[in-house]
Order: sequence, then structure tokens, then C-alpha cells
Amino acid sequence: YLEWLGVDGVWLNPTFPSPNNDWGYDVSDYCAVHPELGTMEELDGLVAEAGERGIRILLDLVPAHTSDRHGWFLESRSSRESPRRDWYIWRDEADEQESVFGGQAWTFDERTKQYYHHRFLAQQPDLNWLNGEVHQAFDEILRFWFERGIAGFRIDVVHELVKDPPDRPNLPEIHAVLQRWRRLADTYDPQGILLGETWVLELERMAAFYGAGEDELHLAFNFPFMFAGLDSAALADIVAQTHELLPPVAWPVWALSNHDVARFPTRICDEDDERVKCALLFLLGLRGTPVLYYGDEIGMRQVEIPPERVLDVHERDGARTPMPWGDADWGDPWLPLGGNVASVAKQREEPGSVLRFCRELLALRQGREDIVSGAYASLETPAGVWAWRRGDGSVVAVNLSDDAVRAGLGGRVLLSTAGRDDPGTLGPWEGVVLDV
Repeated sequence: YLEWLGVDGVWLNPTFPSPNNDWGYDVSDYCAVHPELGTMEELDGLVAEAGERGIRILLDLVPAHTSDRHGWFLESRSSRESPRRDWYIWRDEADEQESVFGGQAWTFDERTKQYYHHRFLAQQPDLNWLNGEVHQAFDEILRFWFERGIAGFRIDVVHELVKDPPDRPNLPEIHAVLQRWRRLADTYDPQGILLGETWVLELERMAAFYGAGEDELHLAFNFPFMFAGLDSAALADIVAQTHELLPPVAWPVWALSNHDVARFPTRICDEDDERVKCALLFLLGLRGTPVLYYGDEIGMRQVEIPPERVLDVHERDGARTPMPWGDADWGDPWLPLGGNVASVAKQREEPGSVLRFCRELLALRQGREDIVSGAYASLETPAGVWAWRRGDGSVVAVNLSDDAVRAGLGGRVLLSTAGRDDPGTLGPWEGVVLDV
């Protein structure tokens, strides 16, 4: 399916053994596979078979904290004299800091009579990245996976990796860790990929995680873009600023959904497929790497979860429901299937579906060098319309309004969200790719 769709890479949410207090983001072993997901041999097979199809596999690395059942933490909390005591953040007194999931960010350990720090759940104790042995341990973890053929890592909460004091990130130390990892990733051929979850809402802070452009992250997620909605002026401004702020050799990355936020077809598109197609068009038409969260390509909606089926502590289950394949039976899935979007099987056969449009757009992107690597240059347009040139011969335009607009564009229509071939007028919620 992914080969048919036209995907180049897959980022897997955590695959490591975990008690699943935070659904894999509480890791108990960084060099193994969760038995509910399969075996190491099966993961190796996935990497090999995906590679034969031109698809590379990225894992989700969670370096800021472990599970409280990880051997490191069990040893750390065994005694104040433990050799791994300083691998975690321990204090005699707790401050008033709150965790992301509510409640205090400190938990008292009865055995050793100290508090340990956790930015998230009490079952996710924070590692002390001021300890050099922690650095060495993660160097070995990265090497372990790179040498098994993993293409790279999406790095969880990288913007808060080093905490000193515990209530705020130590940015110089974070940048030093990323530089260390980049040097390590650069020793492999092909080069290992570092994709950061940089959940910051200031573009200057996001851009800083690229370092000089070739010495820290390869890609840093752009959350201002994710949360800009369908405001053409805001989107155009964020993209322009991003290109201005990134180092000349750096490469942007764009996404509209992920496992932590409501799905974009519900959150910003009012579950309207024409708006979904416009969003996919600008996501896949920009200079940079686009990331589709599974189901984005079919316009998958947020699903309402009955109280008795809720699993997540932070109300994120509605964006994590099973893919509605339509030609395969899930049996008894971990969360209920949503019935509010046409299945993959149905959309594959339906001209004009979101899935068929997304596939055509990906094929156009892959076959047109302008869209792959051409420069981005914003164009003057009427209110509600966002248009830009890619390279020398391509223009992308979207009308993010309820009114038809004469956009003053020319050229040959290569793809339209509405299936029309008039480059001069954009209908309400219509987007086009033009050969100019």
C-alpha cells in the first residue's frame, strides 16, 4: 500500500518494550522490540522489504526519559550510592513545577527518601543529560540501530532534552548533544537522519535546532505551521519566515497532524474533503519534506472514544484509532474504528477521492524536479489565495476561501483539487499545480 501510495520513508511510533503507561513513550529497553508488536527478526524483515521498495524506516527515539521499569532506573533508585544514581534527576526537596499531564513534576521515593523529576508521568523519570555516561549509553543505542539498517530517528521532546535546572531546558547542552549525534550519524552511508520534535512556537527557536545547517538536526518539525489553520496570510508568512531563518543549506519539514494533536481534517478542515485536498496540496507542494500522519492521505477524521474505551491519560485516543482498510478485518482492535470516513479500499476505487488525489499529487511531486527541490518564491495574490512558484517552471496555488477568485495565474493545469483545467479562476476551496 505504501509503495502504491508513493511514500519514501516511514516513521514508526515507539517500537521498544514498554509498560505502555504513555503508549511506548515510557521505554524499558532501547535495544529490543515490544513483544506485542513483533520480534527483532520481524523488524529486520520490515526494514529489508521496505528497502526493496525504496522506503526507509525511522524509529521513534525517546531520550529525555525512560520507564520507571527500565533497568537503569531500577538501579538508580536502589540506593543513593548506586553507580546509576546520577543518571536521573534526584533532589532532597521538590519545587512547585507541574508535569505536562497534571500534578507535581516530582515524586517521592520512599526507599531512598529523595524526589525524582518527571516532566510527564511519574512512570517516566527524566534522565540527567549532564551525566556523561548517559551520553555514552545513547551513542551505543544509535549505533545499534544504525548498524541494523534503521535510516534514522524521530527524536521525542528534543527541545527539552537537557534540563538544568529541571524546570527549564539547557539549550547550550541540548545543541551539544545534537552536534554529537550528528557527527555519529554522518559516519554512516547512507547518512543517518535526525528528525526532531521541536515543539516550540517561535520560529527562531525552531530554526536554531538546525545549528549551522549541517551540524545538528537534519529536520525540525515546524509547529507554528501545524497550528496555523487554513489562514492563507498566516501560512504564507510562516513559510516565508522559515525560509529566511533557516541556514542556507538547511531543509524544512512540514506536517499537519501527529499522534499528539487532533487530526487536521477535523481540527482545521471541518471534515470537508475539498478543504482536506487543499491542505494536502499545500503540504505536499512546499519546498521541504512533507510528513503525513497515517490516515491523512484518506482525510481520516478524529474519532469520538466512548468513556469505557479510553486508554490515553491525555485525551489523544481520537487521533490514534485503527486505519479503516475496508478489505481487512481488525477483529478486536485496541481502539474503536471510526465510521466517519470512507475506507481505503473504497477510496482506492473512487475517482476524485482524497486518497486518489493524494496519490496523484505524490506522483506529480516525485516526477517533477521543480516540486522536489525547486526554490520557493511567494506570489502576489488576492485575499484568501496563497500562491508560490517552485523552481523555474511550476506554480502552486490554493484558494482558502468560500468565494471564487480570479487569481491572475496562467499556464497549464497539471493537477486541480476540483478536477478543473482553468488556471485563471480558482473556485472556493480549490487548489492547482501549474506548469508555467
